[in-house]
Amino acid sequence: MSEELIKEVVSTKKKGGRKKEKNDEEKTLEDQQYKFFVDLRHEQEALEQVLKILKDANNKSYGREILFRDLAIYSVPKLTTKEIEKIQEGSLTEMERVQRLLDEHNEKSKTHLSLGEFLVKKLNL
Repeated sequence: MSEELIKEVVSTKKKGGRKKEKNDEEKTLEDQQYKFFVDLRHEQEALEQVLKILKDANNKSYGREILFRDLAIYSVPKLTTKEIEKIQEGSLTEMERVQRLLDEHNEKSKTHLSLGEFLVKKLNL
């Protein structure tokens, strides 16, 4: 980070007191994310897989310890657009999927069906 940016961040931080609404400058600084935290407590299968890979990667005689950070840095550039689309699809809730189908149907058929009308039509009720 540049010295001006660091000074700006330090000068905008206040100790104690009530939280104030964030101004535009602070919002743009938060858009630049530098730290990432991965919590796998509730995803036991993924956690076991990561730990197994780390154990295998660190089964060596020389070199520093391989960290999750190293796995991420190596893996992220190898993500394909199809894999990113799968990740995006996995992030949708059931209702978002239905809404997406409704929007696609309305756009394709140039109609303005409501969600209820669309479901009645699709379910043949």
